Amino acid sequence: MVGRVQLRQVDEEGLEELLAVAVEDAEPEEVMPPVTGPPGWTLARQEAFRNWHRARRDGLVGPLHESTFAVTYDGKTVGSARLALRGTHGVLETGMWLARSWRGQGVGTAALRLLLQEAAGAGARSVVADTEVHNAAALASLRRNGATLSASQDTGAVHAEFVLPASPSTASP
Repeated sequence: MVGRVQLRQVDEEGLEELLAVAVEDAEPEEVMPPVTGPPGWTLARQEAFRNWHRARRDGLVGPLHESTFAVTYDGKTVGSARLALRGTHGVLETGMWLARSWRGQGVGTAALRLLLQEAAGAGARSVVADTEVHNAAALASLRRNGATLSASQDTGAVHAEFVLPASPSTASP
């Protein structure tokens, strides 16, 4: 499956493909931060989606220290993933969404594996992710990729952490 799943930096053309997938096969609250206004994919919400991704184009070295990728399967855009620098040097946070019709097929697990490779290549020491106890697909993907999980009994939140191997350029002598 991994060979068929790829990550592609979101450029302007890819952004329109990603938005089309989101509008067709996902709800706004699944794929972007909240936007005030009526529910659904309004023109304002679509523009907010574009602006959110455009603001992250400079990647981890940019002012937001965040990079977004289109998740593709055999060249078809099926979702989005991100990596973001969080506080401590060497810690990246990841998040992902897939179009509903692509969930449960192993695409998320393969995409997460690729994100972890991206993070290691960027010199990260660890990658963290947050989800909920009811998100069985995310939990399975996190486990399959070797995350250490800790759940809050009070809130249902689950925190995942991946410790990455040190690259030769970042390893201690």
